[in-house]
Amino acid sequence: MKKPIKKPDTLALAKDVAAAADDIQAIDLKILDMRKLSSFTDFFIIASGNSDRQVEAIAHSIIDQLKKKGRSPIGVEGLGRSQWVLVDFGDVVAHIFYHQLRNFYALDKLWSDAKRVRVPKQRNKK
Repeated sequence: MKKPIKKPDTLALAKDVAAAADDIQAIDLKILDMRKLSSFTDFFIIASGNSDRQVEAIAHSIIDQLKKKGRSPIGVEGLGRSQWVLVDFGDVVAHIFYHQLRNFYALDKLWSDAKRVRVPKQRNKK
């Protein structure tokens, strides 16, 4: 008898990603539940930084902390340019923006129908 394949808890992964971003004081940190709106991911994490350096530090914090928990991203885009870094874990995708670029692309508004998930231990509110 085959054992059923256990799907990882994507909400827990999303919260871990958000917590790693929060550790570097990400601004306006949000978790969007995409499960009813999208077939390509379960959750978006959207965060901002005040500088290219902070954007890159947030991305590295997410990558490093999740690797310690045995999760490596399947893709990372934007490192080195650091205006918009995307860290893709498949079912969870983190978008880290330089704050002015975030306003331009407005993913929060584009996906305004997505349910918001409470971010654990959020330090910064905008």
